[in-house]
Amino acid sequence: QVQLVESGGGLVQPGGSLRLSCAASGFTFSNYVMYWVRQAPGKGFEWVSTVNTGGSIFSYADSVKGRFTISRDNTKNTVYLQMNFLKPEDTAVYFCAKAASWQRRFDESDDRGQGTQVTVSS
Repeated sequence: QVQLVESGGGLVQPGGSLRLSCAASGFTFSNYVMYWVRQAPGKGFEWVSTVNTGGSIFSYADSVKGRFTISRDNTKNTVYLQMNFLKPEDTAVYFCAKAASWQRRFDESDDRGQGTQVTVSS
């Protein structure tokens, strides 16, 4: 069955960095677009970033552009989110998800992991 397991979250000070990982199994990873979404306390899901199947095309929400970098390693079935210059408003649970085609939005029907908590606070 499809499994997506996020890791790498934690508590970081404003201006700091974190690298999230999402290990995938149960499907042919290289055939799927992968993306990250986040959910802040009391809010809905917010799309963050998408990477294409080959890892060569990226898209970012305006709120993270220039600070976050998405990447993937198809040999390791893993997608990453490098987060730099973190702000308190980045505090959220971060989820990775798979999609059959390119998209820049969250689709509740897409498989996603259990999430990893990122807290940005001094």
